[in-house]
Amino acid sequence: MNQRVAIVGVGWAGFRPATPEVSYKELMYDAAVRAYTDAGVDPRRDVESFVTVAEDFHEGTSIFDEYTPDQLGGALKSVQTITGDGLHGLATAYMLIRTGQFDIVAVEGHSKASNILTLDEITAYAQDPVLNRPLRFNTHFVAGMEMNRYLYETGTTREQCAAVVVKNRFNALANPSAPYGADLTLQDVLSGPMLSAPLGLRETAEHADGAIVMVLASEQAAQQLVDLPIWIEGIGWCNDSPSLESRDWGQAIYTAQAARMAYSQAGINHPLQAIDFAEVDDIYAYKELQTLEALGFFRPGEAGELTAEGFTTPEGDLPVNVSGGSLGCGHLLDATGLARALEVVLQLRGEAGARQLADVEIGLVQSWRGVPTTNGAVAILSN
Repeated sequence: MNQRVAIVGVGWAGFRPATPEVSYKELMYDAAVRAYTDAGVDPRRDVESFVTVAEDFHEGTSIFDEYTPDQLGGALKSVQTITGDGLHGLATAYMLIRTGQFDIVAVEGHSKASNILTLDEITAYAQDPVLNRPLRFNTHFVAGMEMNRYLYETGTTREQCAAVVVKNRFNALANPSAPYGADLTLQDVLSGPMLSAPLGLRETAEHADGAIVMVLASEQAAQQLVDLPIWIEGIGWCNDSPSLESRDWGQAIYTAQAARMAYSQAGINHPLQAIDFAEVDDIYAYKELQTLEALGFFRPGEAGELTAEGFTTPEGDLPVNVSGGSLGCGHLLDATGLARALEVVLQLRGEAGARQLADVEIGLVQSWRGVPTTNGAVAILSN
């Protein structure tokens, strides 16, 4: 059995609101070539298995993994499709290597959201077909209800949620891969159109096209391939209640459980002391605050207050979403978790350019698959 697993190569393409000049296959190929070059591997010779993260409904194609091997260099090799978020795909590749059957595995996630003409309707199709779908719940309506409950239970304010938008979209100005960077004020955010009270339109991430490929390797292979492997110290996931009727609306219990699993593997007892920075879900601004509390960084109700005070800025004690998060980079559908992981890898390798944090050694990645799920994952990465 392989005891340690590292990320040895990353590649990405796109990260734009629309990419009419290329197909998803071309985005995927571009990202794969970059990742394999970064890792110094030949996919046809060195990569033993492949993981793709995709949702057939988004792709418009059943059994989507049939359409990924060619551009990944995985023809006639084992390919697994994970119908989940990008971090679930990363966890799958991690486990494949830990079994000892494989030494090098590639993970792919992508978004071609601009191609989907009825994205809101497709997303709503994920709701319970008997109890919820007949009511025609809009996806953002469900998020608005959860936000309302979160604010009620914790005392968090709309102004504090707006502070997340201001921070993340400003951070995105330093990220060349982030198309939604902006210098906003709290009033800019709060005065925007209401989407589903109390959730505003400007507190919601817009979609983007892009592809991300990561190459994972066993310890022995990693040390032969690269000078600075990024180690996966712990990774956990949790799927909470699938129904709207039987879940906790105020807390992200799935994130707390996933974090507990990852912290246990990484030997972390006090996350605020051990972790230098974090990239977490912010598809909706309130989710960043709810997530930080579920991860154990803050008590319920503290995240909003500390965010408003600057605690989670790049200069603060716990930088969060220095990349710009989904609010700045765009929501990449099921590749969003890999986008957050990508930023942590770049930071730990000292390759984040103008947004590079100083002296970082351990980063946390968290993802959520989105409404109506309560599915999340957490990974601890170190250099």
